[in-house]
Amino acid sequence: MIKPKRLQKGDKVAIVSLSRGMLGESMFIHKYEIAKKRLEEDYSLEVIVMPNALKGIDYLYEHPEARAQDLMDAFRDPEIKAVFNAIGGDDTIRLLPYIDFDVLRENPKIFTGFSDTTSNHFMMYKAGLVSYYGLSVMNNIAEYVSINEYTKEAMEKTLFYPQEKLEIKCSDFCSYENEKVWWMEENINESTPRHPNTGYEILQGRGKVSGELLGGCIDVFVELLGTPLWPGLEEWKGKLLLIETSEVDMPEMVLEWFLRNLHAQGILHVLEGIVVGKPVVEDKVEKYKKVYKQIVGFEAGLPDLPILYNVNVGHAYPIGVFPLGLTYEIDCDKKTFTLLEKATE
Repeated sequence: MIKPKRLQKGDKVAIVSLSRGMLGESMFIHKYEIAKKRLEEDYSLEVIVMPNALKGIDYLYEHPEARAQDLMDAFRDPEIKAVFNAIGGDDTIRLLPYIDFDVLRENPKIFTGFSDTTSNHFMMYKAGLVSYYGLSVMNNIAEYVSINEYTKEAMEKTLFYPQEKLEIKCSDFCSYENEKVWWMEENINESTPRHPNTGYEILQGRGKVSGELLGGCIDVFVELLGTPLWPGLEEWKGKLLLIETSEVDMPEMVLEWFLRNLHAQGILHVLEGIVVGKPVVEDKVEKYKKVYKQIVGFEAGLPDLPILYNVNVGHAYPIGVFPLGLTYEIDCDKKTFTLLEKATE
């Protein structure tokens, strides 16, 4: 996997809207202004917005090729060192016909986002490029009041000042979907509520396992199955599977279906472990544990496959930044999760 270079002061970074075009709507444009100011003043970056990124929901829905053009042009530009995606949505898979994987491969640079951006991360993986799960413009970089300390530290230790080895600790605070601060200018000075977090949990497994991290938002997997983006069984061998769920209150039955599909494909049987993001819907925190134990431990007959639970990735507040395609270690006995190599060069 090709690892891009870290960010430095003076670097040029681009903002794209590859899914829902919320960033360009009048009621949300203040989020763009917050993110731009923060990246420029706090990190001394030069921020540009790609030509179609602010054209709004309707235009970007009707023109997936315009979204893809922004992505391709951002990667073609040798002056641009990172590409930050605005927000998720539900139709990024529509960009697939317009993606030039050679362009991605030949112009490695930092790419971030989560949720529906999972499709873009699998595009990066197909191109052989390390990408960074987390850190969307609207959710994280433009967080009201300030970027919370957990996300800020993760951003800095991966994208700016990479560590030779990085232990990814569980946040000591959290918040759930029903407590979110709605994106309106009148809420601009309102912070997200916080509660004590429960820490990492090992649902099953023991000892240490390691492997390259691959995955994303499981809600998006159904759009990837059967496409050139979905890795073959051999590519899943030895991996740590990353799974997180979106803000949609997914019934346990649907999560069961997704996991049964991974079992039927044989994927669960070739993994080294599973890394599960903290559910953003509080009611599902305990219920989803039972699903993983039932499907992975009992139905798939893999009661010893390590499952690390309650990881700060994806939709639940706060989130970290997780390089995909790099090697991590789960220590079940110590309940630790560690990136074993530098996140960027």
